[in-house]
Amino acid sequence: MKISFQPSPKPRAQAAFEELVQKYGDHAPEDADVLVVLGGDGTMLRALHQFAGTNVPIYGLNLGTLGFLLNENRKSDLPARIEAAKGYTIHPLRMVAADREGKRFTELAFNEVSLLRETHSSAKIMVFVNEEIRLPLLVCDGVMLSTPVGSTAYNSSAAGPIVPLSANVLPMTPISAFRPRRWPGALLPNTSRVRFEVIKPHERPVSVSADFTEIRDVVTVDIEEARDVSHRLLFDPDNHLEERIFQEQFAS
Repeated sequence: MKISFQPSPKPRAQAAFEELVQKYGDHAPEDADVLVVLGGDGTMLRALHQFAGTNVPIYGLNLGTLGFLLNENRKSDLPARIEAAKGYTIHPLRMVAADREGKRFTELAFNEVSLLRETHSSAKIMVFVNEEIRLPLLVCDGVMLSTPVGSTAYNSSAAGPIVPLSANVLPMTPISAFRPRRWPGALLPNTSRVRFEVIKPHERPVSVSADFTEIRDVVTVDIEEARDVSHRLLFDPDNHLEERIFQEQFAS
């Protein structure tokens, strides 16, 4: 098995990297059978972006904190664990944003696309789904659209629903919605095309973030699932991704 290790720069991950390379060797990503990410969820997220569009499966070893998208780091036969792993195919969101100067930006998001107010003034946003106005006025601190994997992250912190991978839905979740009062958000089919239009963008500026990429002073944000981009994530069968999502749903 040809393994390409992708370590975090932090000391713990670097120490594990040196030990694993001595034991299994290290190959260039384009020559590898599998990418092994060493770090935390941030390292995994960066690897997902870096290798978007490749067909090499990814197996993570948690050398960070939470490690929701990675496997337990333990001394064992790594190739055997990878061979026995259960695979899940995930798709990111594709965002196209336009700012006040008319510049357009296209980014992928494996967790979520989130709009946030830039000043003390609340954001005012019009929400479209499939070219139809669903909310003519959303007054809020922000709003986000998440992938199923990302539904366990920022979306969950904002009281959005955690959704199973097989549900084929995307959660739309407001951040501190003022109008409509107590609007809980929505679950959309993953075939939906979503548009957010910022109302009075000069008076009430709004930024948008696709995972860790931020764009300021946006006017429109269009989002849909990027079915042409996918990653195959590998998990140990005794603690696979579906089980982790169930655990998050029923956490005390």
